[in-house]
Amino acid sequence: MKKLFYTFLFFVLAYAANVTTASAQDLVYTPKNPAFGGDTFNYQWLQNSAQSQDKLKDPTANSLLERNALQDFKESLNRQILSQLSRQFVVSQFGEDGLKPGSYSIGDYQIEVTEGGSGINIQITDVNTGDRTTVTVPYY
Repeated sequence: MKKLFYTFLFFVLAYAANVTTASAQDLVYTPKNPAFGGDTFNYQWLQNSAQSQDKLKDPTANSLLERNALQDFKESLNRQILSQLSRQFVVSQFGEDGLKPGSYSIGDYQIEVTEGGSGINIQITDVNTGDRTTVTVPYY
């Protein structure tokens, strides 16, 4: 019986000696996101994944696609007229003629020009919404 015990003990110790000499490999972290050094081919996949999970949609995104050409023309025309008028105000203010006080109605805007103590006051009112903006062009 002792012989059997010593034989068993020998095999157990031999097996334990093999187990303790285990080997391992290096663990290397590689990021997935290209912004952090990952593969650049992952960008499109990450972008599509983020957009498919996006629960918050921009309410104006569809309205940009459904714009009307006539509405765009009207807005562009209003911008050009206001730009031209503002150029004329500045030129006439710094030119020899000076700016004439008065009330002007252009598109959806009501413009009132008055002389003040510190300069010429220009009050622009949006007729549709009632929003007002005041610009003061100082005297030099």
